[in-house]
Amino acid sequence: MTTTTSTTTAARAVTDTLQPRNVLVAGMSGIGWAAAGDWTGLPWGLLGALCAGLVPAGYIEWQRKRGTWGDRHVVDRTKRGPIFLVILTSVGFGALVMVLGHAPTGILVAMLALWAMTVVLLAVNTVWKISVDSAVASAVPALLAVVHSPWWLLAYLLTLAVCWSRVTLAYHTIAQTIAGASCGAITAAAFLLA
Repeated sequence: MTTTTSTTTAARAVTDTLQPRNVLVAGMSGIGWAAAGDWTGLPWGLLGALCAGLVPAGYIEWQRKRGTWGDRHVVDRTKRGPIFLVILTSVGFGALVMVLGHAPTGILVAMLALWAMTVVLLAVNTVWKISVDSAVASAVPALLAVVHSPWWLLAYLLTLAVCWSRVTLAYHTIAQTIAGASCGAITAAAFLLA
């Protein structure tokens, strides 16, 4: 196996393992638990993961099977608009359920931060392709660092791995991954440190 092939294989493994759906399932579950201070926050975190990660991933997979896109990466930015609208609707619905169900404040704030981040990603995407994978990989550690422990900032090593993988696979440029990661961090910080 050549160095290029092994690098591509490693990048593919990173991008598939740390895709937004997976990061959000793990991260939102942890945020829910930390926000409540015990296991009772876990269902709220799972609701957040469902709305922010699993519903959008399901929509992308459905469209992929219909032949709309070749794979989950949707490399053509002009075709990403419907995905952002599904995310905004799903996360908005989840946040409404959290408000009505008196969810812990931390998980509700995390949902609102993800909603705001998606608005920014949608706005940028209308003129320039930005990395959503990098944004999610950045937002989740930032949210966990504020809700749970600053030690979660060490997870930014995984964010760097996601950025590297997206560039290596030629899905994004370095600037697009930096912009995505910055959007995730700044959005989370703006909501949680205000």
